[in-house]
Amino acid sequence: MQITVQSENLRDALGKILTVVDKRNSRPILTYTLFTVSNDKIYLSATDLEVSAKYSLNAKTDGNASFCINSKNLFDILKELPNTDIHITLEDGENLLKINCNDIHYSLLIYESEEYPKLHFGTENTFEINSDKLLDLINKTSYAISNDETRLHFNGIYLQEVESKLRAVATDGHRLSLIELDLAEQNNEALVNGIIIPKKGVFELKKVAESYPDQTLRISLDESYMYIEAKEEYHIGIRLIAREYPKYQSVIPGKTTFTLTADKEAIFNAVKRIKIMSNEKSNGIKVLIKDNSLTVMANHPSLGDARETIPVDYEGKEMEIGFNAKYLMDSFSILDSEDIILELNNELSPVLVRSNNLQNYLGIIMPLRI
Repeated sequence: MQITVQSENLRDALGKILTVVDKRNSRPILTYTLFTVSNDKIYLSATDLEVSAKYSLNAKTDGNASFCINSKNLFDILKELPNTDIHITLEDGENLLKINCNDIHYSLLIYESEEYPKLHFGTENTFEINSDKLLDLINKTSYAISNDETRLHFNGIYLQEVESKLRAVATDGHRLSLIELDLAEQNNEALVNGIIIPKKGVFELKKVAESYPDQTLRISLDESYMYIEAKEEYHIGIRLIAREYPKYQSVIPGKTTFTLTADKEAIFNAVKRIKIMSNEKSNGIKVLIKDNSLTVMANHPSLGDARETIPVDYEGKEMEIGFNAKYLMDSFSILDSEDIILELNNELSPVLVRSNNLQNYLGIIMPLRI
């Protein structure tokens, strides 16, 4: 069997699926990538049994073949080759893949493909979403995903269809991010009941959306998996987290008493500067608001203290509230507007983060006792 393919195309294809490959060696076969060659196509597949990816690219092929190869090794080789045609040869009965590019020659060990898991990428229960909207949804929520492995239900983004809108929620128990986008009537039972996409699956979803700007992605669901297809060449399968998502609605205040409006750059930079003098573990700062001013303060027992005051639009009662500075910065950084709106009731209640330019977004930050 012989293959002629552009080195750049094969390198880019491998780059798309490389992050799916199981690096923990739970099963040796999963540390490799499955190559399937047929009818002027190369199909690359990778899985760790939680997330699977398949990508197809055009090539000139003479014969059919299926084998497994160390894709990281091949990717490293392709990065060093010039952007030109490479010629790949596999002789019958041999376990060596020969790669020739000009005067450069490699022989790579390959392995039998019979043990590789059979991968599935879709059901009939589908809906469509624009890649840019999906990317925005991920970018606006993924920062709030929990890193606590003992609370599995927090380790992903929750998707749910609510009144013909697709709602995405992420929370780690200390902060929450929620965004909605319009969704044509789908009657998708899995979405109505809600699904939790794990963190690694979110990362792969983001990569698909970034690879196909302003394109239509097809998504299908079954009881345990979410499948994504882009232009019939890039497929992702994600095992969903089989847990009930926490009742996040209970932490969203039904109404708020006071509203503060601040310039985004001013408040973000003030928090960033004062964070330097906060405790390294808690990132704790205090925010004093009164009479159209906001003062950010921090005190470090072995370094000293710092404060900065900025003008804001606020006419409520004077309050001093503790926050995790990193949580504030994360919430502010995803908003594109010039102004940020904070809605609050008192020093201990959740603080809402909103933007006039993004009516479908809601952020929540819990105060920190300092």
